[in-house]
Amino acid sequence: MKLIRIALIIAIVAGLAVGVLDFVVVKDKITTTIAARDDYHSKWDTETAAHRKFEKLAKDTQSALDRTNTLLVATMGERDAAVQKAEEQTRVATDLKENLDKTKKERDDAKDKLAAWDALGFPVQEIKAKLATIKDVTEENEAIKAENKILVDVKHKLQEKIASLIDPEHDVPLPAGLKGKVLVADPRYDFVVLDIGDKQGVLEDGKLLVNRNGKLIAKVKVKSVQANRCIANVMPGWKLGDIMEGDQVLY
Repeated sequence: MKLIRIALIIAIVAGLAVGVLDFVVVKDKITTTIAARDDYHSKWDTETAAHRKFEKLAKDTQSALDRTNTLLVATMGERDAAVQKAEEQTRVATDLKENLDKTKKERDDAKDKLAAWDALGFPVQEIKAKLATIKDVTEENEAIKAENKILVDVKHKLQEKIASLIDPEHDVPLPAGLKGKVLVADPRYDFVVLDIGDKQGVLEDGKLLVNRNGKLIAKVKVKSVQANRCIANVMPGWKLGDIMEGDQVLY
């Protein structure tokens, strides 16, 4: 019985020792865990504060960047406007210089002309009068030349008409290489209207060949002449086929 008590006491003491030991161990773990938790919270708070500080810094940096971009855009706009204005002013200055150079040249030319007139020894008014006289004489001379040409043409036509009346077989000369086309053809009365006339050198009683695609169709003799038209009759014995509009005539 006494041994049992001793054993129980030993067991109780051992249990107490184990309990105390477990309490000490648990207490150390609790203390370590609390310290680790406090350290984690401290680090968390530090990192959170640093993260918030970074976010604020990033936000401030972005705001500064936005302001910088806005200022840059405005500055670039002002620069482009300044460049455009400078280019416009350069163009204006160039135009003004060109106009100035042109004006100077015109002035120098005017001086040279005036000096040339002065070298002649005649007053300007007298020179104007002489120039007017020369102009009148020149115009009169041109008018006389035109009248002479008309008279020569009339004389030539009359000579050819007289020659034709004297000799029905007389060939009235026409301009070399004269060509035209048939505008109207009347097979019943054997006459044609051609697209050539006095301005092209056609004369009454002039004779022309009518051909189509290089083939001779007929020979016609002019009877009436207008400025750009003439009427011709088909010559007897020379009608080798019916004349059609568009056929070519040539001398």
